[in-house]
Amino acid sequence: MTEREVTEAALTEWRRSLGSEFVILDAVSRGQAETATFSTHQRIPAILRPANLKQVQDCLRIANAHGVPLYPISSGKNWGYGSRVPPADGCALLELGRLDRILDLNEQLGYVTVEPGVTQRQLHAFLQQRQSRLWMDATGSSPDCSLIGNAMERGFGHTPYGDHFAHVCGLQVVLPSGEVIETGFAQFPGCKTAPVGRWGLGPSLDGLFSQSNFGIVTRMTIHLMPAPERFEAFFFRLESADAFPALIEALRDLRLKEILRSSIHIANDYKVLGGLQQYPWEKTSGKTPLRPELMAEFRRELTIGFWNASGGLYGTQAIVAEGKRLLKRALRDVPGKLLFVSEKKLDIAGKFVKPFQMLTGWNLSRTIELAKPVLGLMRGVPTGQQLPSAYWRKRSPAPIDPNPDRDKCGLLWYAPLVPAEGTHVQRATEIVTQTMLEGGFEPSISVTLITARAASCVVSLNYDREIPGEDERARA
Repeated sequence: MTEREVTEAALTEWRRSLGSEFVILDAVSRGQAETATFSTHQRIPAILRPANLKQVQDCLRIANAHGVPLYPISSGKNWGYGSRVPPADGCALLELGRLDRILDLNEQLGYVTVEPGVTQRQLHAFLQQRQSRLWMDATGSSPDCSLIGNAMERGFGHTPYGDHFAHVCGLQVVLPSGEVIETGFAQFPGCKTAPVGRWGLGPSLDGLFSQSNFGIVTRMTIHLMPAPERFEAFFFRLESADAFPALIEALRDLRLKEILRSSIHIANDYKVLGGLQQYPWEKTSGKTPLRPELMAEFRRELTIGFWNASGGLYGTQAIVAEGKRLLKRALRDVPGKLLFVSEKKLDIAGKFVKPFQMLTGWNLSRTIELAKPVLGLMRGVPTGQQLPSAYWRKRSPAPIDPNPDRDKCGLLWYAPLVPAEGTHVQRATEIVTQTMLEGGFEPSISVTLITARAASCVVSLNYDREIPGEDERARA
């Protein structure tokens, strides 16, 4: 049989299982799925949209029988890391967005069990409707990103539950053969500890299915954080680039002592500027990249630092008060300004910008539009506010419904993990800064202390795909 005949035979069986309307072959849909935020060449012969576990099993059995590779996605909004595009040519795309049930919520033990089509927006609305005392952890990506998709890619967020894969268990996985396995205690039918005990008995299998192609996760339990008695955010702007290692050391020490329990995000000046506006074409006379000399003017104008740290303090009134005292002490010799913010304080700052600046030394007239959603993320509230930053190098403004794939935004993420020591983090960011500027791109960097010992240096390489040659320059 020819490859085409095998594909037609598979399509016939998929239609029988899913229904013809959920086996998508039209050129427009396939073309959209073949488009990412960088140059791609892979072709997708079909898009499959199963609605339940049995249909996922059927899709895999049929693919296995006919030798058709499958590429599973949840919501397909993994922008900058490949979007929906499979890594190889000829893969049928398995879209899991129709598996969108929230199967269980336990207020007492703090967990929720979901399918891969459940998004950040959906879970947040679900918790709000039930007046839950539990907080989810959200990433700064689209509210319509999949919870399972992000966890299986080992993504991270902002609260003490920010390391997503570290706070999940009880995976239901469909293997390439179509067989189903359950991980941890979920392997024992009816086991009450399945959603609360991560390891089960014997070898732990969960990690086999993260960032891998060994199986498709169709159900997962996610642990949620009880709303604290008191929450307050802190922001710190570093006013000397040379003191960056000292800032890392101070914050890392507080993480190790569990005084700071959440992910700590530290963005450089380029990253903050990209969250506030698009590329300043007029100021640069149309030239790229934005040079450090001009970046210094933006720092002064916006009162932002070389590096800008943010994080949350969670607990009782007394614990938060003590955390603030210890944070002040830890940063007293690091040149910069520290600000503690609650939602109420941020509202006051927005209404009385000038008096607030005189009192605190912080001009929030522009940066408040970035601070509000960041404060929300620290409380598990998803936001789409950061998505327009993908349009940094575009000449036209970001639309109301941003879609970086559709609008030919160039975006590549690079995320090296380094030890959380000042010298290591500084060296990594120096390499990135030099390489990016020499290559003609802005070094937009955020450093996240995901744990007390490791820092993820997430680099955003932004450009405009409509400019000839930019894809190749970005790749290089």
